[in-house]
Amino acid sequence: MSEAKSVNGFLISQAKDGQWWVDSAGGENIAGPFPTEASAIEVASVLELEHPAPKRRGKDKS
Repeated sequence: MSEAKSVNGFLISQAKDGQWWVDSAGGENIAGPFPTEASAIEVASVLELEHPAPKRRGKDKS
């Protein structure tokens, strides 16, 4: 197994069975398995990270 590569904010890693996965930075499987590393990199390059909504400043008016 090789070291995970970072592509577009996602990690490309190889499982023990030789298949390739696109994982989040937290280790969650996002997509896969793929037969080649190039396939996983291609998918990761078009994925978009979801960012949390911005936090509000000040007191909430309820």
